[in-house]
Amino acid sequence: MEHIIKYPFLMLVGGSIYYGLEIVNRGYSHWTMAIVGGMCFVLMGLLSEYNKWDIPLLGLMGISSIIVTTVEFIAGVILNLWLNLGIWDYSELPFNLLGQICLPFSIIWFFLSLPAILLNKYLRGWFTTQKDQDRNIINI
Repeated sequence: MEHIIKYPFLMLVGGSIYYGLEIVNRGYSHWTMAIVGGMCFVLMGLLSEYNKWDIPLLGLMGISSIIVTTVEFIAGVILNLWLNLGIWDYSELPFNLLGQICLPFSIIWFFLSLPAILLNKYLRGWFTTQKDQDRNIINI
């Protein structure tokens, strides 16, 4: 039952934060970026929530960067190439793939994943029992 509230809440928080970051940095955004940002935030949270392999934080950040880059590529192909919405274009940036993803932004996603992982951990704590928190106090 908690998942019915938890995941939409996390998606709303993550999407709102990402949308706001785009507004601050670019001066504009597109409503689909709130959805894409929310999806990435939830996926990063799931990665750390079900971290059965005790992946260290830097590893989680690396995997999160890959997740965000993959979601960004899929969203870019659909939104920018198929639907011609022109939301972003990395064609002028080095090491880009079809102008939808590029190495410089993958590196940015790596560093932005740290606050996202930590915020996600904190917010997920609102939906767990004290017993669960005691058991997972050290795990990110």
